[in-house]
Amino acid sequence: MPDAISNTSPLIYLYRIGVLEWLSELFDEVWIPTAVMEELEEGHQKGYDVPNPNKYSWMKNEDPHAMPSEWLVLDLGPGELASMALALEKPSHIILLDDMLARRTALAAGLIVWGTLRILLVAKEKGLTDQIEPLVDRLGSSGIWLSAEIRQRILHLAGENTSK
Repeated sequence: MPDAISNTSPLIYLYRIGVLEWLSELFDEVWIPTAVMEELEEGHQKGYDVPNPNKYSWMKNEDPHAMPSEWLVLDLGPGELASMALALEKPSHIILLDDMLARRTALAAGLIVWGTLRILLVAKEKGLTDQIEPLVDRLGSSGIWLSAEIRQRILHLAGENTSK
């Protein structure tokens, strides 16, 4: 199994729909930069429903050695920047990102990018669930923005009903 590097949002969304543990079934380790851990801790302190990475043995805290200076002018958060910089240093790792600008930047840098929806699709392919439609619907109520078109496309890729 490959390793992954995660930004904050995939961890939060997977946690909120009750499938965060799937990451341990899809990856040997999930590397989390300190900036992501700090964002999760800040969310917890503000009363948000977020995971505690210290409770998951398969999550590893790791920071990048350097940050591409051109990325600092982008409208990205510290977790996204640190995750992408770490992925540059570990190009065989899959980077987990949901933010469109972060995804485009990571892809332009040649990184392997998965979002939360891709994780659900791969989990279904691996037999972790028979159906992702209820999870996609719960994602929508958990704060992730999904257009009807994206929802329909994901369910089509999963071979599921797209009648909603």
